[in-house]
Amino acid sequence: MAETTLLERTPTKQPAPEKNGLLRGLIRTARPKQWVKNVLVVAAPAAAGELFSRHALTQVAYVFLLFTACAAAVYLVNDARDVDADRAHPVKRHRPVAAGQVPVPVAYSVGIVLAVVAPTAALFLCSPLTSALLTAYLGMQFAYCVSLKHVLVIDLAVVTTGFLLRAMIGGLALGIPLSRWFLITTGFGALFMVSAKRYSEAVRMAGKEGATRALLTEYTTGYLRFVWQLAASGAVLGYCLWALEEGGVPHTGVLPWRQLSMVAFILAVLRYAVFADRGTAGEPEDVVLRDRALALIGLAWVAMYGLAVANW
Repeated sequence: MAETTLLERTPTKQPAPEKNGLLRGLIRTARPKQWVKNVLVVAAPAAAGELFSRHALTQVAYVFLLFTACAAAVYLVNDARDVDADRAHPVKRHRPVAAGQVPVPVAYSVGIVLAVVAPTAALFLCSPLTSALLTAYLGMQFAYCVSLKHVLVIDLAVVTTGFLLRAMIGGLALGIPLSRWFLITTGFGALFMVSAKRYSEAVRMAGKEGATRALLTEYTTGYLRFVWQLAASGAVLGYCLWALEEGGVPHTGVLPWRQLSMVAFILAVLRYAVFADRGTAGEPEDVVLRDRALALIGLAWVAMYGLAVANW
């Protein structure tokens, strides 16, 4: 009897690891790797040369955190809705919700709380416009989770717009006018990465079961290749037109950094296109962080772009 009592009591000492496991699962579902995308909120303030004041840095930090919370809300709700399909996928079945680490009701509850709290906090920390943009982002992304991801072309447009909103919101939070070239380049650049990812998914899942994106069976790889090639061309053209347009301001820097930055930008697009062409362009942040050459090209571009904005 003593042995039986001891064996029965031993398992009761496990509640803490379960809670920690749930918390880790929620954090994993929020996709920490993809928080890199939210760095786009600094794009407009940096392009305008208004990033390095205390007010600007504070506002950008708030926007980054709030956008991260909104994106996490979308991921939680999306994984809860797609739990059955994810369990049939060779990779996504390991996601915390699909694996049972995070119960579906918990994922829904935490996602909805974040979706309410983030835009509300933006009213007090930033501005009503910032709150409205976050609300628009959430509405668009939840519509995507429910139905828009099943609509040809619209699914690409919605994901692309999510990237574009990230790039816009930092400038709008600080009242910075957004350049037409900034919007064109960012929009086409986002479409390039989104369609390259879709193309890579279609190539990898060709002839296999378990595709969670039903549209991958409706898109042809030829069409997706056409889209990412078109988007790459649009991004390069938009950037080059910005770089070559002086806007009536005489060049006073040591070197024509705006024009020189075209070289790094084009090289970055060409390097990314290598992975798109191979069908290995997955998440954009993974491609950038794992390829050393692309990371170095990106750093060179950031340096030249910064010098151009500073007119050094």
